[in-house]
Amino acid sequence: MHAPLLMTPDIRDIEAQGLAATSPGELMSRAATALAQVCARHLRQLPAGTPVLALVGPGNNGGDALCAAAWLHTRGWSVQAIALKAGPPAADDAQRAWARWNALGHPWLTPDQLEPWLQARQGATALVIDGLFGIGLQRPLEGPARALVETLRRNPTHVIAADVPSGIDAETGAIVGPPGSEAVRAATTVTFIANKPGLHTGAGRVHAGAVIVESLGLQVDLPPAGRLIDRTAAQQWIHPRAPDAHKGSHGDVLVLRGAPAMQGASVLALLGAQAAGAGRLYLGIDDGSAMQVSITTASMADPNHPEFMRRSLIVTDVTSPEAALQAWGCADAVVVGCGLGVDPWAQQVVATALLHPGPLVLDADALNCIAQSASRTSQLKSRSTQGRITVLTPHPLEAARLLHTSTAAIQSDRIGAARQLAQQTGAVTVLKGAGTVIAWPTRATGGVAADDVAWAINASGGPLLAVAGTGDVLAGIVGALLAQGLAAADAACLGTWVHGAAADALAEQPQWAAGIGLPASRLPEAVRETINQLAADRS
Repeated sequence: MHAPLLMTPDIRDIEAQGLAATSPGELMSRAATALAQVCARHLRQLPAGTPVLALVGPGNNGGDALCAAAWLHTRGWSVQAIALKAGPPAADDAQRAWARWNALGHPWLTPDQLEPWLQARQGATALVIDGLFGIGLQRPLEGPARALVETLRRNPTHVIAADVPSGIDAETGAIVGPPGSEAVRAATTVTFIANKPGLHTGAGRVHAGAVIVESLGLQVDLPPAGRLIDRTAAQQWIHPRAPDAHKGSHGDVLVLRGAPAMQGASVLALLGAQAAGAGRLYLGIDDGSAMQVSITTASMADPNHPEFMRRSLIVTDVTSPEAALQAWGCADAVVVGCGLGVDPWAQQVVATALLHPGPLVLDADALNCIAQSASRTSQLKSRSTQGRITVLTPHPLEAARLLHTSTAAIQSDRIGAARQLAQQTGAVTVLKGAGTVIAWPTRATGGVAADDVAWAINASGGPLLAVAGTGDVLAGIVGALLAQGLAAADAACLGTWVHGAAADALAEQPQWAAGIGLPASRLPEAVRETINQLAADRS
């Protein structure tokens, strides 16, 4: 039900088996034909007379691009090619591609001719096939390769990448090399044999554009390294409600109210939980703290949302799970951290939350409190050994604090960072960002080894979510799904997809089309529509 994602060694193994089972050049021919057909579909949408330029690297990716250009030439399109290096390549299949191209009689352009060739178009777009480098790239783009990429960025081009955009790490999604390194930015990537995780997270998600997987007729029977969460995958976790459903059927969610200046964050989390279908919604208020400023009237949690119930909490002097349960009451999921702050009162809140036996979603400042305290970190780890459910929802900076590293290090290997957090804490980890990564231990309790951590990448979401408050909505969504009985990893995967898909639906409306200016309070209604449509399609 999930689209599989494979790492480079497994793809190499499948490729080697395919090469052994086919005649020389057959796999390159299949790849080039698939690539050329995608190019042809794009060319039919571009202005008539749009020329094609293949950027040809020294390996088989260059051969793929060159053969695709030759295929387009035989069907009437104007084609040219630039070789990164003079002279034919060493690989046999790529050598044959060069020979076929030379037989067409086209002169080769040199890298320094790209700029004048594009400028001669006087602002009109050219279609460029990126065949510079593939999944084997180990060093940053330098010299003529970097110059070509910089030239593409300065000029109107429509780029189709062969297998992976040149300069992108196919496993991590990071741009290969130190900060400031370059990578091709494609409109579409035609990736071969199997899908790659680096095309769906971090910089790779931005640079790959739309991803089309072409198996080249090869059988992929290896277990995937990870999974891509798309609509089909999300649908397996959602069901229409039974006619006899009632509010007690779908769980109670308790959201801790935040610090005085940030109490809207907890309301956003409650709105997210409501949109995702929680049965009863409670705003937890520490009435005994002088640091809290009440916004309530009578027993109402929020006069703007009379369906939100108020629950008075005790935060201090809680030293056991039994005492935490008595202090906060029963809940099918507890959400802590939204607008919480990191002062001593907040530290006490997190300490009590970590003792609470209910499923727990830790977001934002709850994570920062844990990162600042060795004892809180120890409490977090002990929850998994006691069989208690915990979901962490950090953004990259919060993840960096938890792992005592830099944001750049997190972004350089987002999958590795999410897996490390899940391994170290025993908690399901939702590392937010472009291509959110969800990682979870596959062992219920006890020590977690690296091989015991599974992971997935979310396929939905975009820049519309890049505004304060949307993460609070996500925390509430995950809490609601936990309260309705979903397994922690399933709640994290479904909640993340629904959250992103709701933003994608809003982005289709003209007022949000550029991904700018969404108030986070508008998101829950889109979440409600998305999750109801998902359930209706399942019925």
